Amino acid sequence: MDRSAALQEKEEQEGLTLRLRDDEQVEALLGRPPRGAYEVVVRADDGTPRVLCNAPFLDDATPMPTRYWLVGPSDVLRVSRLEGDAGVRRAEAAVDPDELAAAHRRYAAERDAAIPDGYSGHRPSGGVGGTRRGVKCLHAHYAWFLAGGDDPVGCWVAAQLDAGGSG
Repeated sequence: MDRSAALQEKEEQEGLTLRLRDDEQVEALLGRPPRGAYEVVVRADDGTPRVLCNAPFLDDATPMPTRYWLVGPSDVLRVSRLEGDAGVRRAEAAVDPDELAAAHRRYAAERDAAIPDGYSGHRPSGGVGGTRRGVKCLHAHYAWFLAGGDDPVGCWVAAQLDAGGSG
């Protein structure tokens, strides 16, 4: 086997090992096996998954409207506390409604672009977290923001967390 073939084989084996490790970690973080294809798109400094990018459909073909899923334990806890402190209502009041509507459209367009051409079954709907208007879930907005999404609510969440938690 030449050097480039050996390197390619090593990369493929390491990729498989990483994927198996991701599957174990994601199952532990979710408390159940994932029900669809995903990719880890944001990791903590120690390599632990923080944000998943989900396929638009679960394994049983059920539409999956939540493209980005926050799974990092400390992230989930901090955002849950923010939500518990009227964070959804506060975020809706703080963010321009037109900017939020545009974010929902961008999110839906990105998710819908992952649907194969010619697909004729039921499709995921809505924008961030499956909602069409307003804010439904700070976790979904923050996950998309961490993954690089242009999300004014995710940006607001990040600012709140940077300021010291929920307020």
